[in-house]
Amino acid sequence: MAEYLSPGVYVEEFESGSKPMEGVSTSTAGFIGLAERGPVEGVPQLVTNPADFHRMYGGYLSENEFGEYRYLAYAVEQFFLNGGSRCFVCRVAPQDAACATAFAPSKEKPIVQLTAKNPGMWGNHIRVVITPSSKAKTQILEEIETNEGKKYLVKNGAGFYAGDIVMFTDGTETVYNKVVSSRDNVISFETEFTADVVDKSLVPTKVISTCEFAMEVSYNEIVEFYDQMSFNVQAPNYVDKKMAKSDLVEVHYLENNTEIVAPFEQLVGEDASVGSVAFAGGSNGSVASISAADFIGEDRGAGRRTGIQAFLDNDVVSLMAIPGVTDPNVQLMLVAHCENTGSRFAVLDIPRDARKVEDIIAHRNIFDTNYAALYHPWLNVFDPLDKKNISIPPSGSILGIYARSDNARGVHKAPANEVVRGCVGLDCQFNTGEQDILNPKGVNLIRAFAGQGIRVWGARTATSNSSWKYINVRRLFIFIEESIKANTNWAVFEPNDEVLWVRVQRTISVFLTNLWRGGSLAGTSPEEAFFVHIGRDTMSQDDIDNGRLICVIGVAPVKPAEFVIFRISQKTADAE
Repeated sequence: MAEYLSPGVYVEEFESGSKPMEGVSTSTAGFIGLAERGPVEGVPQLVTNPADFHRMYGGYLSENEFGEYRYLAYAVEQFFLNGGSRCFVCRVAPQDAACATAFAPSKEKPIVQLTAKNPGMWGNHIRVVITPSSKAKTQILEEIETNEGKKYLVKNGAGFYAGDIVMFTDGTETVYNKVVSSRDNVISFETEFTADVVDKSLVPTKVISTCEFAMEVSYNEIVEFYDQMSFNVQAPNYVDKKMAKSDLVEVHYLENNTEIVAPFEQLVGEDASVGSVAFAGGSNGSVASISAADFIGEDRGAGRRTGIQAFLDNDVVSLMAIPGVTDPNVQLMLVAHCENTGSRFAVLDIPRDARKVEDIIAHRNIFDTNYAALYHPWLNVFDPLDKKNISIPPSGSILGIYARSDNARGVHKAPANEVVRGCVGLDCQFNTGEQDILNPKGVNLIRAFAGQGIRVWGARTATSNSSWKYINVRRLFIFIEESIKANTNWAVFEPNDEVLWVRVQRTISVFLTNLWRGGSLAGTSPEEAFFVHIGRDTMSQDDIDNGRLICVIGVAPVKPAEFVIFRISQKTADAE
């Protein structure tokens, strides 16, 4: 409470009533798979369009080299084509994939080692051009005799750091030296100059300048330029520090050369005016060495996780897929990840060669979860790499359709009876009789209808629990739970009394009322659509004493009209 110590008028603000709640995103997807390049550990990278993906993860993968693991690029492209707007991508690479490397000046006597940022043959195409550079130049105004030796007063000592290699020239002769200390425009060097270095002219001919180098790193259309770098570990322009943010290479200075030689000359030689470095040794690895463990990943701690585990560092993704990977071990782990977080829904592919009903059911019977859905068959799309139509797994397109349906209608709308964009055909056609068997089992078919295009014709989860058999019901509850969780943090550590209970009840009730008005909840009134109970009937005194606020919420989700039935009879002229 404010203090009132002197007479006057006090105006104060205070909070009352409910807090506004904003729904969380439901259409951000997460993809895992093989790519041409990109990081293989750490936080998944945000991608907002296909160009973003190709810039960070490279192009399409060839069938000859990558086989059944080539579909990530196609899935991400289909995701955006079908209505997705943002996704996060985690790259997987074979264990024997290697990073390309380069050495300057040579591998036999290296001073600097450059390594591609991540493994793959792509690194062999990195090019580095080295040129001389200097960050500071000044003139010496006076020689100062001290007990420690001779020091030099310069016009401007900014940019001269202890350990820097410098070059003095009078226009005809060049001498190299090393800075020992630099303070208040007074510099001391490792070796005293024997020549006359003082020049007080307005336009000096005798100058001293620092010796650095610049690197231009390029890969295809990506170009990075780093200027004024040195081998001085104490300086802010130390090469390892300056290039730490590079997206293409990692650089390591291998030795501390005690000779006073300009860094550029150490890298390219005395007579060269420019140097270049070529990379080699990059490898995509062997696809045969890939196992389920690569996709499942390892939990090496925050910022170093791989595979599925990498998404533990991400709290934005609400949809997940590993396109084309139908290994039960991988899919079951993805499902477990979604169930453990409670905030994600997985879309699973069925093996392409599962064309018989019994084969499809055999794969479907592996799962019993309401946090995942299975789709079949695979889709025929145009391949820009081979210039022909190929079959790709449907998961990427389906996630895009989820996003499209959420944005157009809302998460409560079943993401079905939606056209699959960019699809020119199906790898296998299924008829109504076969769907009569597969649909009750929780297999969502994609079917072609004359004059209506290719459409998603199913909206069921892979569960045996009839309460959660519809995708939109599970995803609606995820949306409600995550929205309430994200928008009620303000209540933590508030006094746990009737005032707080009323504010929490009003906050959640307003949010659910808006959902009901938008058609997300069933019922002709808010009272039929939901209830929010909080108070002495939901909490005991022991709960209150132990800091627990318990709110009981019930909602009536809308169910999709999966079976539209018209009962028609004959009407005679005299019938009423």
